[in-house]
Amino acid sequence: MSVLFPLQEQSDDSSEDEASGEMDFLRNLFSSTLGLGSAEKVLDELTLDGVARYINSGKCKNIICMVGAGISTSAGIPDFRSPGTGLYANLQKYNLPYPEAIFQIDYFKKHPEPFFALAKELYPGQFKPTICHYFMKMLKDKGVLRRCYTQNIDTLERVAGLEGEDLIEAHGTFYTSHCVSFCCRKEYNLDWMKEKIFSDDIPKCDKCSSLVKPDIVFFGENLPVRFFTSMKMDFPRCDLLIIMGTSLQVQPFASLVGRYIICVCVCVCVCVQADPLLGMLGFGGGMDFDSDKAYRDVAHISTCDDGCLALADLLGWKAELDALVKQEHARIDSQDKKEKNSESKGAAAKASSASVAPEPKAEE
Repeated sequence: MSVLFPLQEQSDDSSEDEASGEMDFLRNLFSSTLGLGSAEKVLDELTLDGVARYINSGKCKNIICMVGAGISTSAGIPDFRSPGTGLYANLQKYNLPYPEAIFQIDYFKKHPEPFFALAKELYPGQFKPTICHYFMKMLKDKGVLRRCYTQNIDTLERVAGLEGEDLIEAHGTFYTSHCVSFCCRKEYNLDWMKEKIFSDDIPKCDKCSSLVKPDIVFFGENLPVRFFTSMKMDFPRCDLLIIMGTSLQVQPFASLVGRYIICVCVCVCVCVQADPLLGMLGFGGGMDFDSDKAYRDVAHISTCDDGCLALADLLGWKAELDALVKQEHARIDSQDKKEKNSESKGAAAKASSASVAPEPKAEE
């Protein structure tokens, strides 16, 4: 699912932005809910074409993307809640008391085995970024991406070319790991954790022997501080918000829309089916696709990748996007092939050296 919101340009002063944003939010809330005043329209029509014309007008200079698991499903990574195919519907083999327990911090500390078994199946580096990921990379390359707020832990945004400064990994990341002991908190990198997981070892701290957990946010843990500090700076400056691959069911990520949709805003929703829209149309969503008062929000029903392709086509970027995806997937395939060949040669050399009998020592 994808959603786009153009927001009114704000001052560069952060404190003024935040205060002005709150006032605009309240003003727009009364205007939209009570029918007081009139809302300013940004789009010439509430369609994907209108959004494309708005982007090409040069008025969009600070685009924020909010993304969820739906943008990675075409890469082969399951989302969490889809009936039958979602992650939570296929965890029976781990004998969990309930599906969400695999991401509960208290359960993890007592029973880490199910999480690390699942992590081996879904570990970053086994999947390639999707069209959606590369569309966001194009926004960065065009100089219009302010930030990507992601719920995903698969690191595919980074693989596609977004850097740490471009990202707010709201639910954490596999990119780094830490010892769970508050007295230690030693940090470990991606390669260290990968070696442990693929050797079927439960990662333990070299310093204190406590568990080591990837820096993803489990239920019962706080979101990264940077999530809260950055949203106060980013959203008042945002002139287009793009939401992809999330039904906005998980808080506090979902609350970003309700709290920071201020004054002038457009939403384009791209989703496989209409049901996920209900989450955004509910309490705090602030979106209006088809009422008589609708002036900013546009629904576009399709897959996330098809939605990005459609928008890229209207922007005149489709050929460039197709070429980027093809080029980057070929690069990843080539890199994977080299790594596998290197691993095979290393294993063969190790086996060969082990099979050679040691020479007997010369008699004195």
